Amino acid sequence: MAEKKILLLGSGFVAAPAVEYIIRRPENKVTIASRRLENAQSLAAKYPGTIPVAFDINNEQAIEDLVAQHDLVISLIPYIYHAQVIKAAVKHKKNVVTTSYVSPAMMEYDQAAKDAGITVMNEIGLDPGIDHLYAVRTIEEVHAKGGKMLEFISFCGGLPAPEDSNNPFGYKFSWSARGVLLALNNTAKYLENGKVVEVAGTDLMDSARKLASGYPGFSFVGYGNRDSTPYDKRYNIPEATTIIRGTLRYDGFCQFAKALFYLGFLSQEPHAHLAADAPEITWSEVAAKASGAASTKYEDLRDAIIAKAHLANDPNQTAILDGMRWIGFFSDNKVTRGGNLLDTLCATLEEKMQYEEGERDMIFLQHRFEIEWANGEKETRTSTLIEFADPNGFQAMAKTVGVPCGIATQLILDGKLNKTGVLAPMSSDINDPIIELLEKEGIGMVEKIL
Repeated sequence: MAEKKILLLGSGFVAAPAVEYIIRRPENKVTIASRRLENAQSLAAKYPGTIPVAFDINNEQAIEDLVAQHDLVISLIPYIYHAQVIKAAVKHKKNVVTTSYVSPAMMEYDQAAKDAGITVMNEIGLDPGIDHLYAVRTIEEVHAKGGKMLEFISFCGGLPAPEDSNNPFGYKFSWSARGVLLALNNTAKYLENGKVVEVAGTDLMDSARKLASGYPGFSFVGYGNRDSTPYDKRYNIPEATTIIRGTLRYDGFCQFAKALFYLGFLSQEPHAHLAADAPEITWSEVAAKASGAASTKYEDLRDAIIAKAHLANDPNQTAILDGMRWIGFFSDNKVTRGGNLLDTLCATLEEKMQYEEGERDMIFLQHRFEIEWANGEKETRTSTLIEFADPNGFQAMAKTVGVPCGIATQLILDGKLNKTGVLAPMSSDINDPIIELLEKEGIGMVEKIL
């Protein structure tokens, strides 16, 4: 079998399952490129035959040279750099795989990729990725049988397994705390009962709804994730009156996040007392300034927080105050000053909310379809993925992002996924071979008619 050379840009936690899948085939030779050589070396040490190298994404010539030496590039670096990678791939006629949403900057290379005869496969992780595979499959099946998709509602969350959800957020970080908290300021837009609903970031946590997932052992809430309105076209469901794609969290997350928002802890506004060269400051002093408390005494702080965070009549008041105590708001612990309240909070959360050795994460992804058949009959279906970390293997999030990426890579190398252009998994000709291999790995959504 002819040798195939794969360039992997990025060595983060989703890279390992992709590498493990790809190197099962002995002809596949993987170069792991990371900004810091030691990160690439650490991953390469686990997978014999892989080659670690350092690279600087800002060095355009170096990227071109690396791309030119390989048959395919997997880009797992931040999405803002993908267009640069695609540009080099087009020039040297090399295929590309990413797990990120197709950005306008990436889409600009669609015609150039077609002209070069290359496949640029994107959105092939979990969300986006597995969610698309099973949404499109059900939608195409319903349409083929003459039915209409009246509603499509989908929520996905990467969470700690219930036994490890032991903090006020019910959440742990497998990547940047900052990114997770900043996302809480995003505007959400979706279609509901025929009307476009836009939720400002300031109202996002209030818009969270309890989810009837069919699994009473889980208590989930969901809120809109960015803009769902293009999915009438992306999923070919112009007939749908409701289209919502959202983020899923354990109940309690949104109430706690909203209280932090009222206190200013999601703000990047600079504060002199949090500057790097400011004197040391305790959490109780930071909380007093944020809440306007008369002093750092517990009673003064508590009363000021209750007032500013609108907790006086909130049934979650005790749980939220317990959570603030857990962060350290009432303590004399010194903070790590981050220049603003958001980054100061993140420094503490990243210390306290990491996965510990032996702890498991969990993925819960569920689609809900409201269908009308040609004879007027209505039907509700759900499609659900519940995946837990393997105690002897990968975390659930790493596996459900990395394995689909690895599968798409292999299908391109084998010439089975050969559509050209800048693509996402939006049609059965692309999706069905991926689903078949994904289910062989024990990953798949289970459909149920209610």
